[in-house]
Amino acid sequence: MKIKSMTGFGKAECADEKRKIIVEIKTLNSKGADVIVKVPNMFRDKEMDLRNQLTEALQRGKIELYASIEEIEESIPAQFDETAIVHYCEQLKDIARRNRLTLPNTFIEAIIRLPDVQKTKQDVPDEKIEGLLSCCVKEALERVNRFRMQEGKALAEDISERIRRIGSYITELEKFESQRIETIKTRLRQNLAEYVGENTIDQNRFEQELIYYLEKIDINEEKVRLSNHCKYFLATMGEDGGVGKKLGFVTQEMGREINTIGSKANHAEMQQLVVRMKDELEKIKEQILNVL
Repeated sequence: MKIKSMTGFGKAECADEKRKIIVEIKTLNSKGADVIVKVPNMFRDKEMDLRNQLTEALQRGKIELYASIEEIEESIPAQFDETAIVHYCEQLKDIARRNRLTLPNTFIEAIIRLPDVQKTKQDVPDEKIEGLLSCCVKEALERVNRFRMQEGKALAEDISERIRRIGSYITELEKFESQRIETIKTRLRQNLAEYVGENTIDQNRFEQELIYYLEKIDINEEKVRLSNHCKYFLATMGEDGGVGKKLGFVTQEMGREINTIGSKANHAEMQQLVVRMKDELEKIKEQILNVL
């Protein structure tokens, strides 16, 4: 079976002599592609490309990517953004003047702690570090896909077993067919005799009406269609690409046939088999929510 789970996790680390990039990607089930990208400021302009890359590689699910940079060098000199410092100073002086406040002599110390005032080499991207990020994301995606395939294999085994059980319940229904017909025939005759009398029953007319009634509650067509849906379901699981939505549509059709069998069964043991089929189908639907 080739189905993939939408649940996955992959982590990769890539480093050169100065820095190390760590990328973590995790995915959960979702109806569409819900992508979240959190990267250091120096990679902000790469967010859209990363989103497109994640969507293309993972197709569907709640996808989250987190990237961080660790500097390997012991000390990295900080650089001050002069433009930002002047901007903050002018703002503070203007506020103080308008409100007749006196700025302390240490207000510059407060300014240098504000966002975007101090910058390190981390904040300046170069081709080498962008290459590290690209390599790291690719490796993390490969690990996510391997994880998804492993989870998909477990899902396929569980779902296939439940489909097999539904198939066995369809076969079991046949054991009660003749008994069901005799039970219905006996009950109808008894009810008719009670209301109109045994001696007044027209046997030919009774047989004609019985045949008409039995045709209306016949479940052979539903059993055949349900069996075909089960076979198609298993065949679809072996197809390439994302088949989760397609499998969901098939389970809807299976549910309709099972419900129709239940409404026509009119037999205690057959109703119990219908309940078991519904139980297996509901568990299949839950599993399919996590299929890509």
